[in-house]
Amino acid sequence: MHDESAGDFPYRTEYKKKSIRSYVIRAGRMTEGQRRAFDNYWGQYGLSLFGGQLDPRETFGREAPLVLEIGFGMGDSLLAMAAAEPDKDFIGIEVHPPGVGRLINNAGKAGIENLRVYMADAVDVLNDCIGDALLDRFQLYFPDPWHKKKHHKRRIVQPEFVRLIRSKLKAGGLLHMATDWENYAEHMLEVLEAEPQLENIAGSGNYSERPAFRPETKFERRGQRLGHGVWDLLYKAI
Repeated sequence: MHDESAGDFPYRTEYKKKSIRSYVIRAGRMTEGQRRAFDNYWGQYGLSLFGGQLDPRETFGREAPLVLEIGFGMGDSLLAMAAAEPDKDFIGIEVHPPGVGRLINNAGKAGIENLRVYMADAVDVLNDCIGDALLDRFQLYFPDPWHKKKHHKRRIVQPEFVRLIRSKLKAGGLLHMATDWENYAEHMLEVLEAEPQLENIAGSGNYSERPAFRPETKFERRGQRLGHGVWDLLYKAI
């Protein structure tokens, strides 16, 4: 377990050693509010990679559809979804402490109860903590595109990763990805179309319209004003 961020901050990003990672942990400055959020709310919302396999019923105190999102950034859209869909339970995974701090701070102040967070490597969490056929919905929005060709191997969306996600989805469960990089969208589409246990909801080879449950971000609206595209991909586990 390591963390590249320096200083006396006691909360660390959890991960196992691996040769290629799809992210770089940027230390980044944390606001005092984000720091205090860990003291105030991590006990309520935080989950550990080393806590063993997740039991959603024990964690949330109920049985409900389970949604998992990787890389929630500053957490605004994930928080909005958890608030808008109180009938579902949400798990977010993020490696950057400032975003985690902001999310749990806002969730705590809003009294959101159907949300938990891992500050850890997503693939490690999927392998060690998320049981097979556990998820009703999986979300990956605007992952790092690693746009230079020599860095494409770092992209999180690879055949092995998609097979792993598929194994965690219930039959009929939904896989949803979105990106604002056309080249990455094409790569995602190619990888997802090649997975025989996934069915493209929009039809083979097609992108989907943004579903109502995915909030449109400020960043996304700004990009659209500048003429940038956003590509959504929706697949059903079969």
